[in-house]
Amino acid sequence: MNRSLYTLLLHLALPLIALRLYLRGRKAPAYRLRIAERFAFQLPPLKPGGIWVHAVSVGESIAAAPMIRALRERQPGLPITVTCMTPTGSERIRALFGDQVQHCYLPYDLPWAAARFLDRLQPKLAVIMETELWPNHIHQCATRGIPTVLANARLSAKSARGYARFAGLTRPMLAEMSWIAAQTEAEAERFRQLGARPECVSVTGSIKFDLTIDRELKPRAQALRASWGATNRPVWIAASTHAGEDEIVLAAHRQLLSGQPESLLILVPRHPERFESVHVLCRREGFTTVRRSSGQPVGEGDQVLLGDTMGELLFLYALADVAFVGGSLVPSGGHNLLEPAALGLPVLSGPHLFNFLEIAAQLRAAGALQEVAGAEGLARQLQCLLIGAESLRCMGAAGIGVLRANHGALERLLDGLARLHRGG
Repeated sequence: MNRSLYTLLLHLALPLIALRLYLRGRKAPAYRLRIAERFAFQLPPLKPGGIWVHAVSVGESIAAAPMIRALRERQPGLPITVTCMTPTGSERIRALFGDQVQHCYLPYDLPWAAARFLDRLQPKLAVIMETELWPNHIHQCATRGIPTVLANARLSAKSARGYARFAGLTRPMLAEMSWIAAQTEAEAERFRQLGARPECVSVTGSIKFDLTIDRELKPRAQALRASWGATNRPVWIAASTHAGEDEIVLAAHRQLLSGQPESLLILVPRHPERFESVHVLCRREGFTTVRRSSGQPVGEGDQVLLGDTMGELLFLYALADVAFVGGSLVPSGGHNLLEPAALGLPVLSGPHLFNFLEIAAQLRAAGALQEVAGAEGLARQLQCLLIGAESLRCMGAAGIGVLRANHGALERLLDGLARLHRGG
């Protein structure tokens, strides 16, 4: 498939795209809003001539935040525009930056929409986070002489095989990239094999290792636990869970309660449209549940705190003694293992970590991560950790050590962006 065929198929798929927006809008009404932006119409006021950063959704927005803050500090007057594709990503960007950055949805990857967007924005540099590759947007940047960077780039072996099936589309797209700043050498080599120019690919590491934790976060969490009378209760968190995982997590919690009846689970579904259904599941399974969004304190008899708010994940991690990171008991590839590690928590996950293989390998080798296969394995590890203060301390310290050893990726990325921006 070449880019012309891809573009034709994308146009033919527009009715299906509209149907998908409608169906997603039934559960999350925000998908029905700002549709014109997705075609580069009715864009908000945008100052031209700055840096455009694309972060597809919540995870990428959070990963991009330290980079964006550093760019603003280095060049305070430079307009920075941050785009995304999802309402939750949009909410996160606004929560993180407010009016400090410009923001809109990224238009669909149609040549005329991409051209209209770039003609309006006229960026000097385009920075795409992690793996969000759109052939027409990249080509439109190349024809305008706009340097395009894939920052914090990751590419699993599975994804590389998928891209390789469409070499006629992938190879010229990657050849037009100005710089691919890969997280690991294995990923850098995959990009080279797929058609990226070798001189434009380098390894900078993962900027997720450069995570900075607010010093007040843990004291605030400890104060809240104390107000619940839960300072000495065993508390664990299952974060960023996907459909099919909540049942496993609740089954593990039931087993844990049989031996440690005071245990509290903080359950945080990955997608906000699932908050209500997960709450119904908790109640149906017989767990006394309080919703974080209700503002009610956790009582002595409560067994589950449902984390149904946005932008609080780090704080919810700080409330816990042990963290399980979801998207890993089902084949979704896992989520950010470094956030709980940065807070000094032992980290548990399922076996499906193909989006974070290098990070998982480092944490596992250091003794900061343990993988489990199901409810029984998860319950068994929780029981061991929650009764062993020394194990908690050792795993937590190991995780912090991994982050310290990998620090510096952000500075390497910023130096490379500065060279390209000056050259542009």
